[in-house]
Amino acid sequence: MKGYNKLRKKALDDLNSKLSSKLSYHSVDHTLYSLQTCELYLKHMDIDKHQAKLLRIGILFHDIGFIATIVEHEAKGAEIATEMMSDLGFSKDDIQIVVGLILATKVPQQPHTLLEQIICDVDLDYLGRDNFYTIGNLLFKELKAYSLVTNLNEWNEIQIKFLENHVYHTDFAIKKRQPEKEKRIAELKKLINPNSPYI
Repeated sequence: MKGYNKLRKKALDDLNSKLSSKLSYHSVDHTLYSLQTCELYLKHMDIDKHQAKLLRIGILFHDIGFIATIVEHEAKGAEIATEMMSDLGFSKDDIQIVVGLILATKVPQQPHTLLEQIICDVDLDYLGRDNFYTIGNLLFKELKAYSLVTNLNEWNEIQIKFLENHVYHTDFAIKKRQPEKEKRIAELKKLINPNSPYI
């Protein structure tokens, strides 16, 4: 795919240099981790090379909007991706697919295509993995930095509600991640202080 390597470099350069240090979860590391996770999903699915490249581009740009805003960052990311892809001569059809991928990651997720299902599951893959608490703590730190959560008990309540409402979309994630996610829900419920004002 012509222009892919230049696009990848530009996206990663911007993520490395322009994201706020307060973004402990939505960092360049999350994007790189998501790219790595994407390869795991692709091994279990019949996706052609062109579509796989578009999926990787979607992942590269799905949180790049955070360089400009923490509100509606998906829309900003779609705007940034459109501009960069246009500059590098990508087709309108490819740009439209990538924009759809980025917007699909907005919570609550509502994917309409298989590629959108994959990016949604990749983005929240950690919910059903053994590094759930390590990655979750990065998000807790980030939300505290922006005064969006105040304490651990409140955070655990938020996590329980999020996990209970979250749905995996691909067969791979349903089989490999859903069972572990359900264990996390049970574990978190045991951590909740019964006197919490957030229950």
